[in-house]
Amino acid sequence: MRQSRLIFQVALLFSDIATAAMSVFLAHRLQRFLKPDSVDRFLSYIPFLFLQVGAIVLVSYFSKRYHGRRPSNFIDSLSTATGTITIATLAALSALVFIFKAQFDYGELAYPRGFILLTWGLTVFLVSLGRWLLARLITFVQAHGYGRQRVMVVGSGEVGRMLVQKLQSASGIAHEVVGYVSVDANTPPLTDIPILGRIADLPAIIDQQDIDEVVIGMPDASHQELVHIISLCEREKVSIKVFPDVFQIMATEVSVSDLGGLPLLTVRDVALRGWRLSLKRVFDLILGGIALIVFSPLMILLALLIKLESPGAVFYIQERMGLDAKPFPMLKFRSMRSDAEAAGPGWTTANDPRKTRLGAIIRRISFDELPQFINVIRGDMSLVGPRPERPVYVEQFRQYIPRYMERHREKAGITGWAQVNGLRGDTSIVERTKYDLWYIENWSLWLDFKICVRTVFRLFGERNAY
Repeated sequence: MRQSRLIFQVALLFSDIATAAMSVFLAHRLQRFLKPDSVDRFLSYIPFLFLQVGAIVLVSYFSKRYHGRRPSNFIDSLSTATGTITIATLAALSALVFIFKAQFDYGELAYPRGFILLTWGLTVFLVSLGRWLLARLITFVQAHGYGRQRVMVVGSGEVGRMLVQKLQSASGIAHEVVGYVSVDANTPPLTDIPILGRIADLPAIIDQQDIDEVVIGMPDASHQELVHIISLCEREKVSIKVFPDVFQIMATEVSVSDLGGLPLLTVRDVALRGWRLSLKRVFDLILGGIALIVFSPLMILLALLIKLESPGAVFYIQERMGLDAKPFPMLKFRSMRSDAEAAGPGWTTANDPRKTRLGAIIRRISFDELPQFINVIRGDMSLVGPRPERPVYVEQFRQYIPRYMERHREKAGITGWAQVNGLRGDTSIVERTKYDLWYIENWSLWLDFKICVRTVFRLFGERNAY
């Protein structure tokens, strides 16, 4: 595994060099095409090419772009490359002016601004594309059994089972879960993977099974227990990851302030306020308005089909809890019979007999949620945020899920971080809450944009949407 990781890092380095150099060449050709009267020769751009490529490699190295995980999609690759390329381009230009000042003063070197902008844009795109395609190639190779990371889980109970399932489904092929080490002798098997032994046997197991990574899933373990387990694993020099008690650490980022000279620790305030709140609202209005205009013909057609298929209203208006736990009427296209909740509210299941034929289709591709763009324009909801629940369920969840009500510190969303990670429909509320809290505490406009793009790609492949 270490050898395959080295191969990937070297391949990534050469990919960056090749795509960065290609970007400079293509930018020059485009500049000549846009300005045919230009007499610039490509040889005069060689100094910039070398400085640009060198700056990209150095900035990427010091940013640990050659050491981190592979991008899961092109959007992630584009996100990480944009900042790196921007800093590298500015550094290359600064170095160019510093080194070749005399040539610039006498006009021997002159790079049009259009060329610089073209180089920057092409480099961001091509470097991102190269990294993503290389990641896909590595994934393809791993699918055929080469270079998989041999992983062992230390833990038991629900957490251990969840870690095993996540590792087995993470890209499907990157990890090979060899087995797990049980915390105690009475622990029943987690899944179909074998029990390799007990904690005391860790060094021998790691050596015998040629383990690359150990994942410790014991969020309730004491500090002493974790230190002991980590020390046993470190003897064999493997990668060690610890699954934490997420609810305890999510709000541990603190700032230091003082009160008359007395130091105080302030837990990070995660609620959006001021310009960030305004920026998110502008984002919602612009994209929500565009979506409403684009989908309006489809919404009219769906309304007619719903009315023709079964008696009842076109819209299903349901009370949900949003910002500050205040109820609001959420709009959906009706996908069930008008008497579906005559016996009271209930979760929708995969083969729910209450669904109409058209309703089953539009729920499968999430078109029943198109009217929620109206909620966005009204200000009841945001494009991205925690999915709203009905008051009756909120009262239930808040009783046993820590920090559940903190989801209501932001507006509810049509889509969210939990949904694009597969937690939708009849999935764990506890897990969804963890993802929602992570989103709230790590909000950025770029994150909202990425979630929107990933939602579009998942639209026709969602299996939990019923």
